[in-house]
Amino acid sequence: MTPLGTTAFRILSATSAMAVAGLLTLSAPSATAAGRDSDGDGMPNRWEVAHHLDPHRANAAGDKDRDGLRNLAEYRHHTDPAAEDSDGDGDDDGDEVHDGSSTTDPTDADTDDDGTVDGDEDANHDGVDNEDEDDAAETCVADDDDTDGDHVSDEDENDHGDSATEADSDGDGVDDGNEVDADGTQYEDEDDQGDDDCSSADQGEDDDDQGEDEGISVLR
Repeated sequence: MTPLGTTAFRILSATSAMAVAGLLTLSAPSATAAGRDSDGDGMPNRWEVAHHLDPHRANAAGDKDRDGLRNLAEYRHHTDPAAEDSDGDGDDDGDEVHDGSSTTDPTDADTDDDGTVDGDEDANHDGVDNEDEDDAAETCVADDDDTDGDHVSDEDENDHGDSATEADSDGDGVDDGNEVDADGTQYEDEDDQGDDDCSSADQGEDDDDQGEDEGISVLR
């Protein structure tokens, strides 16, 4: 091959190599794009969109589900910013993260695998279940979710062996909140204290605690 031919061959080879590299670059996802954070709030666009947050508005300090865990912390702890209790163990995400105990994990309902969900554990051994530690301080706005609308908060359903997603867990025609225990107290009223900020009318699970209970009470 002549020197001129050799030079031409080298140029052609180099050009082909560059073309191949360009195609590979176009076909491979950009690491920058994958982790893009348009509003600079520490949460990638992809995660914000997946959790119905606005990726173009800095909202790291927001707390959409009022569980005591900011959106940025929800991202870092792999929890759901729209669910106050991501693993459904009765213990709010914020409480699990802030209780300083290694026995509760907001993404694992039974962290120590002992058959008892974290909400029913007593991490600090003070005689109060994890899920009930913050009850006295909770306001109506931050009251616990009642997914099935039976007037018993999700965190209390498992105490009675009921389902947090079925209003009438035993199918007897009476909502769980209107069932009564051995003391004659309706389940929806069991955790209501005199100083409960939600003990007045029209406040979710406590809306009939003024002697206006409706429905049939059934002893279980």
